[in-house]
Amino acid sequence: MADRLGVAVIGCGMAAKPHALALCDLHNDIDVIGVHARNPERCAEFCATWGFPQATDGQALLRDPRVGMVLLLTPPDARRSWLDQAVALGLPVLMEKPVERSVDTARVMVEACETAGLPFGIVFQHRFREASVALRERVASGQLGALRLVKADVPWWREQSYYDQAGRGSYARDGGGVLISQAIHTLDLMLSLTGPVSEVRALSATSAFHTMESEDFVVASLRFENGALGSLTATTAHYPGAPESLEMCFDKATVRLCAGVLELHHRTGEKEVIGETTSTGGGADPMAFPHDWHLALIRDFVHAVNTRCTPAVTARDALRVHELIDAITRASASKTAIELSEAT
Repeated sequence: MADRLGVAVIGCGMAAKPHALALCDLHNDIDVIGVHARNPERCAEFCATWGFPQATDGQALLRDPRVGMVLLLTPPDARRSWLDQAVALGLPVLMEKPVERSVDTARVMVEACETAGLPFGIVFQHRFREASVALRERVASGQLGALRLVKADVPWWREQSYYDQAGRGSYARDGGGVLISQAIHTLDLMLSLTGPVSEVRALSATSAFHTMESEDFVVASLRFENGALGSLTATTAHYPGAPESLEMCFDKATVRLCAGVLELHHRTGEKEVIGETTSTGGGADPMAFPHDWHLALIRDFVHAVNTRCTPAVTARDALRVHELIDAITRASASKTAIELSEAT
């Protein structure tokens, strides 16, 4: 079909499966022109599994006139060069989180796309869960009242074998540990509901459960610009792993978002429950979750490209999460409070 949007896929590692499932479901709207990865054998297996054409030359793939957007799924250390090529060719990019390993490089990449006027989206699929959408609508309507307290908890588990893979949990490839690789999803969802953080205090460390370069445990206290107070606990050393959760206390209700289910406890005594329990990849299998959220996110980005509107999740949104992660890291290192204005 000539009206389908051509997609070039760069990278096909561990995070690629839910994308592949979503791309297959979107076959009436998109056409996968080719998939390129630096490991040709893995790429060939991936393409055979999902019925996508393999592209041995990634640069030639991006120059293919049928390509209308790029889905960039490489590790963080391999993204900037591909993004630069896409920008030079005028191609919108939807990219896996994080934007990059450092907040400074991430800022450069975001500004490059904004200057070029190109849509640049980041894969924060947790925003698209039914319960997340329902909570966002209630927060935006003001029906819950003013926000007072926030508690974010990411009690995940990763086996040592996860970190034994080359580059995993390193600063050179990933840019850090549990904050930038796992908790970033919960932090993005939190900021999309609460607004910015103004000040942080934190402790980050590597527990005795793992041998790795970066942190697998973080606790932080947060002060939000709207006056709310909050806390964050994030780890990959909590066996056997449990779903991440986000609790928020408003004047008129307390809400808890956990494993795809939203509970609202209204001060009137009424209780609401929205959504269904789903796995979120918090245990030994990082990919144990449905692809529905990826499907909704990619569909939204394709719509944004076709209609020249802003996608629901932009790289500018992701930059705010990077700045918070950077502030938490600096607060732990300095053992002092860090204001977000200092980290931007």
